Amino acid sequence: MKNMISGTTKLTALLGSPVEHSISPAMHNEAFRLLGLDYAYLAFDVTEDTFSKAVDGLIALGAAGWNCTMPLKRLMHQRADVLSDTALLTGSVNTVVNRDGVLYGDNTDGYGFMQSMKDAGLRAAGKRLTVLGSGGAAASIIAQAALDGVYSIDIFSRQKSASTRLIEQEAELIRSKTACLLNLYDLEDQVRLSKSLEQSYCLINASSVGMAPATNACLIPDASMLRRDLAVGDVIYNPRETALLHMAKEQGCMVFNGLYMLLHQGAMAFRLWTGQDMPVEEIREKFFQ
Repeated sequence: MKNMISGTTKLTALLGSPVEHSISPAMHNEAFRLLGLDYAYLAFDVTEDTFSKAVDGLIALGAAGWNCTMPLKRLMHQRADVLSDTALLTGSVNTVVNRDGVLYGDNTDGYGFMQSMKDAGLRAAGKRLTVLGSGGAAASIIAQAALDGVYSIDIFSRQKSASTRLIEQEAELIRSKTACLLNLYDLEDQVRLSKSLEQSYCLINASSVGMAPATNACLIPDASMLRRDLAVGDVIYNPRETALLHMAKEQGCMVFNGLYMLLHQGAMAFRLWTGQDMPVEEIREKFFQ
């Protein structure tokens, strides 16, 4: 973004609810400024009920593109006109490029999370993962992990939820496109969850449980289920240390949160909108320390 918004400034945005905690506007606007790009990024609180009108409005305004966060990623998948291979596998869209009213949907979440694992010194290829959740973030991580050569993924979700029914369908597609072994289990099955954690390289909370303001919530009921050499990641970055990560640190586990996932998924979205690479190291130093 230049020093002043002008009549030619291109709009990009974040849609979701809640969004007031997001650092995406600060991150993208600083990247625009550093590169001298005439873009601006705003956050709009959009619910499932107002989603359709919001997207219609952005199209009418000629927005260059936008991000979607919870709870809109699967709705955006249904609304997009053209889907990337990753979006097809995940059943969700978090990044949209608007090309003269034709909406190109992509999903950069899985890429962002796998890059954040690498930043933490983890190499997941050939390993076994345990994932909590079945929403858009979970789907994107599972798909990208499978594409990256992860050997096996145990997915734990609430069996009666609509997102679980969707991820069952997506799992079949991922199985047909990759060699990854996918197993779906009931989150209430504590015996199975404990066994999975015994064998896993990394536990990933891909749900919103533990996000502010409900920061005391945690899907792992007993700290003894977390062995010392288990890595534990959380897609949440507000708070930076969730109840799960605090529990894991107490057990001696290596932990990482969703901050670098946000950085890397944002960098890919930035490239899709502008055709230029985000100055990642400058953004990391300013916003992610």
